[in-house]
Amino acid sequence: MALILALDQGTTSSRAIIFDESGAVIASAQREFRQHYPHPGWVEHDPREIWETQSDVAAIAMKNRGLSGPEIAAIGVTNQRETAVVWERSTGRPIYNAIVWQDRRTAPACDRLRKDGYGPLIRQNTGLIPDAYFSGTKIAWILDHVPNARKMAEKGDLAFGTIDTWLIWNMTGGAIHITDCSNASRTMLYNIHTGDWDDQLPEILNVPRAILPQIRSSSEVYGETRCPSFAVPIPIAGAAGDQQAALFGQMCTAPGMVKNTYGTGCFMLMNTGTTAVVSSNDLLTTVAWKIGEKTVYALEGSVFIGGAVVQWLRDGLGIIRSSADVEALARQVDDTEGVYLVPAFSGLGAPHWDPYARGMLIGLTRGTTAAHIARAALESIAYQSVDLLHCMTADSQNDIAELRVDGGAAANDTLMQFQADILGVPVLRPTVLETTALGAAFLAGLAIGCWRNIDEIVRHTVVAKRFQPGMAAEKIATLRRGWKRAVERSRNWIEP
Repeated sequence: MALILALDQGTTSSRAIIFDESGAVIASAQREFRQHYPHPGWVEHDPREIWETQSDVAAIAMKNRGLSGPEIAAIGVTNQRETAVVWERSTGRPIYNAIVWQDRRTAPACDRLRKDGYGPLIRQNTGLIPDAYFSGTKIAWILDHVPNARKMAEKGDLAFGTIDTWLIWNMTGGAIHITDCSNASRTMLYNIHTGDWDDQLPEILNVPRAILPQIRSSSEVYGETRCPSFAVPIPIAGAAGDQQAALFGQMCTAPGMVKNTYGTGCFMLMNTGTTAVVSSNDLLTTVAWKIGEKTVYALEGSVFIGGAVVQWLRDGLGIIRSSADVEALARQVDDTEGVYLVPAFSGLGAPHWDPYARGMLIGLTRGTTAAHIARAALESIAYQSVDLLHCMTADSQNDIAELRVDGGAAANDTLMQFQADILGVPVLRPTVLETTALGAAFLAGLAIGCWRNIDEIVRHTVVAKRFQPGMAAEKIATLRRGWKRAVERSRNWIEP
């Protein structure tokens, strides 16, 4: 039986999961790594620690199953998407920490892009909007703030990559400098219509073309491992940004199908087929994946703080000891008694795109307890997701029949039931919650013939639980009205 190793490099941890041909997990390992916050609104990672933790968990997962390497048919890679790394080609040494997708330091640069009139061009060519979320302005910031970096970049001595590129570079001993089209579509430098780096935007964002990786499809053999972490060469055969990989892992392969991943952030994607649908509601148009010559697109809405709000309850407020404790605490009360928590800790994502918003806890009374705050934190995740889906259905002019969910917070029954209630449609949770890694495994397995086609993969997807909506329409309207008022009060809090 063929085994596929999926490397799932996330915002707070690196994971390795080994799947068999049925899509079942047979081994896994995970390690958290440090988050660096050098200034308010700045978020960084050490790229060397990312590679160290990712290679370590791959070795641990194989060891735990008694595997030495030859049993692994292929490796699939999925990753936090917009995080930017720049390194020396000759040594592989990063010249600066990775600037994380949550980082807001380049918000003023994005303001200038809009002021200079580049917003429509960026929207038209990339499907994105000028925002510090994406990689392009992060690259320029590194080149402008590290001594001699821009000169080295223009000479071709530096390489840029999102985390997939960084991992594949290290796995192949520096032999391969590539990204897949789904990750490229998150840089603000990639033209989603031509399938290549844009003709104008690298110059507009002041990013030298010599620094950019080659763009490949999401399912093909890129090369083989050539590093001490793997005892034998293993084909690296699939790559996709984490949210696109989750869409594929959920087998949302038909236009109109929607998934929501509840991780550090929340990311909702709707498959729009081979049509790049332009949003009228400030959602993103992105590449979902490319298999063979067929490119599939998606509409996407991004919530910056999803499951991370639970980490804040644990690490910031100290009202829970572990993230798993939040459900029991929240269930001590039937509702929030009018308390709303807007977790705009690093601004608001779609559909607001407000980098100057900040967190808001409102509706407090003398009777408010930790349980009300915990419940408000969970509900904030669902409210933000509803905002996205309403925009998505308006853009696509399609009502959805169901929402497929995954990610760590999707294991929380209280959150999933509230999501179904406030959304008004069934929420489907699969047997394998780690569908991000599963999607990467599916893409890699397709490339090597482990599965002949997508229809064969669909047969392996199993729904573990279905949450049916049961809330009255009047109550939904009241709750959402309160949420909207809280969001409005959180906006534009920080003066540019």
